[in-house]
Amino acid sequence: MNLSYQETDRIVQMAWEDRTPFEAIEAQFGLPEKEVIALMRKQMKRSSFEMWRKRMNGRLTKHKALRNDTVERFHCSQQRSISMNKIAKG
Repeated sequence: MNLSYQETDRIVQMAWEDRTPFEAIEAQFGLPEKEVIALMRKQMKRSSFEMWRKRMNGRLTKHKALRNDTVERFHCSQQRSISMNKIAKG
C-alpha cells in the first residue's frame, strides 16, 4: 500500500496514542496490526521502536476486544483538531 507522508505520519501518531486501538487504524487506513507494526519498525529508530513495542505489549486499550466496556472513545478530547481523522468527529 502506498501511503502519503501525511497518512504515514498520522498512522505513527495514532499508533503512539495509548487510547487508539489498532482496529481504529485499520478502519481508517486499511492497515491491520501486523502492518502497523511493520510500518512503525520502518519509520522509527530501533531503540524507539523497541520502546514503543514494550509500551504496547499488554496494553489493553490498544485492542478493542480487550478494553473495558465503559471506554467508548478511542481518542483524546483534543484529537478533533487533528487533520486526516476521518472517524472521530464527535
